[in-house]
This record gives sequence, C-alpha cells and structure tokens, in this order.
Amino acid sequence: MSPTFGKCYDPTGALHGIPTFPWKYAPDGYATRRQLRARGLRPGGQPVAAQVMRRSRRRKAGASVAYLYRVDMAKPVRPMTPGRAAALAKAMLARRTCPKCRTDAGYCIPTSLGMCPACAYPRDQPVR
Repeated sequence: MSPTFGKCYDPTGALHGIPTFPWKYAPDGYATRRQLRARGLRPGGQPVAAQVMRRSRRRKAGASVAYLYRVDMAKPVRPMTPGRAAALAKAMLARRTCPKCRTDAGYCIPTSLGMCPACAYPRDQPVR
C-alpha cells in the first residue's frame, strides 16, 4: 500500500473524524452532490456521511476532498415551479443586460469588464 493511499484510507473515521476513502475507492451507497443531482436527488438535510480524498499539489493542505452523502437517505429534487422559473429567467436577463447601453448581449456579461465588450472597448469597434 502506498503512503498516500494509507493516509487517505480511514474507513472507521478514527483519523479524520468521518470515514475517508481514497479517490475512486468509495463504497457503493455513497455519492457526491453532483452524482446525486445526476440521479435526480439531493442530500435533503442529511449530514456528510463520508469523504473521498486525494493528494493535490494545488491545495495548501496537500489534499483535495469531496464529501459523500448516503444515496438511500437522499430525497428527490424539488420540481421547478412557475414562480421559480420566472425568477431565474429574470436573473439571467439581468446578467445578459449591459448596464451602460442597456442592451441584451445574448450572453452573460463578463464580470471582469462589468459591461459588454462594445462599451468596454469602444475604439476597437468597426465604424458604421
């Protein structure tokens, strides 16, 4: 067993507080939030049941962690209501609308610019 694998394998939770498994070695019956969502489920208020861990050079702590939830305790995703759909459409319209020229850009305005590229770089636009 490699040293990295050994640091990430703690099925009893004695070292990390919750059961910990190496990346891609989680037992059946556990899933991440994204995996639950792909199945049409959500955690539904249940606590984190376990975690998977892998070594990472990018992280300060030296490890990436993904929390796992029990699939048998997960609940179905709440259906989209007309009110929620309208609120989401309104929010997306606000993200697409340039605050300077008030036009719908057709895509989300970059937050780095704060306005559409035509308003941010007026000299780069072709003359009409």
